[in-house]
Amino acid sequence: MKKDKNNSIKSLFLKTNFQIPKVGDVIKGEIIEINKEGLFVNLKNFKTGIVPMKELKENSEYLKQLKTENKVSVKIIEIENEDGYIELSLKEVGSEQSWDNLKNKMETKEVVKSKVLKANKGGLILSIERIPAFMPVSQLSGEHYPRVEGDPQKILQALQGLVGKELDVKIIDLDPKENKLIVSEKIVQEKEIQEILKKYKVGNIVEGIITGIVDFGAFIKFNSLEGLIHISELAYQLIENPHDIVKIGEKLKAKIIEIDKDKISLSIKALKKNPWEKAKEKYEINQTVKGKITKFNPFGAFVQLDKDIHGLAHISELGSETRMKEVLKIGKKYDFKILSIKPKEYRIALKPIFEEPKEVKPAKKS
Repeated sequence: MKKDKNNSIKSLFLKTNFQIPKVGDVIKGEIIEINKEGLFVNLKNFKTGIVPMKELKENSEYLKQLKTENKVSVKIIEIENEDGYIELSLKEVGSEQSWDNLKNKMETKEVVKSKVLKANKGGLILSIERIPAFMPVSQLSGEHYPRVEGDPQKILQALQGLVGKELDVKIIDLDPKENKLIVSEKIVQEKEIQEILKKYKVGNIVEGIITGIVDFGAFIKFNSLEGLIHISELAYQLIENPHDIVKIGEKLKAKIIEIDKDKISLSIKALKKNPWEKAKEKYEINQTVKGKITKFNPFGAFVQLDKDIHGLAHISELGSETRMKEVLKIGKKYDFKILSIKPKEYRIALKPIFEEPKEVKPAKKS
């Protein structure tokens, strides 16, 4: 007859007056041996338990820290395995303790140091107490936020530059059942930023240094804060490349034009004289002007009239996009007639003037 393993274990514990352990219980023991089979733990009056080597190999760094005579907490996975040992897990009890610690850190809003393990297009994967954590791109601080727009590949490249770095973060959401741990770097600095921001309001002029240049503008740092000067606020003229207007490391003044929570928008052109204020004095409707083609768009051609003033020859005045590119060339100058002037909207509408083909008279009959 096959021996009932559960009954033999049960009778052992009844004799010792100890509560019978069951699957899921967490108990303490002492490491007595580590070999190729696993980690053996003395459970005192119970039996010897084993943490299989398969589990230990999953975390080789943690295995290196374990030594004989170390006291450890283990979770019972099986009361008696085929070799007669109580099967144990360090990982599961460690995980439970880690989640409890993480929950406490979230509730107390503790700042935690966390190493970046890898990056993906949505954000960063970090590790806290051996639990994987995720930080969405939106939760990065201004210092580490990718200064690119739209292109997922460029965002990923920027994030990969943070792999291996240790960041200060706070836990903002967790769910052990879903194995979800969300952290934020931005929120760590939020209180400090809000305090500094109290010193500023829309209309203030600040002096700072250009720290980054992207397709859509430039970042400027001042008094531990960082704001964005959008490409449209760098200058009055039409800008193809922000690098043509500002340089990294350049020191300059800018005007605060918007504060939205921790986002600051600034303008350089707001500190300059608006050339459009005298546009009506310089230009008038039906006037013929000479202008250089600087850019094509599906809705027309941009025409530079002087250093700061650009007009638009609408596609309706050119017939089609194909014809526009046939009759006009980038960089060349042409004559235009001014159709309308709207200085407040920074607009001058133009119509190209092309020479009418000369009429060819038929030869006289002899």
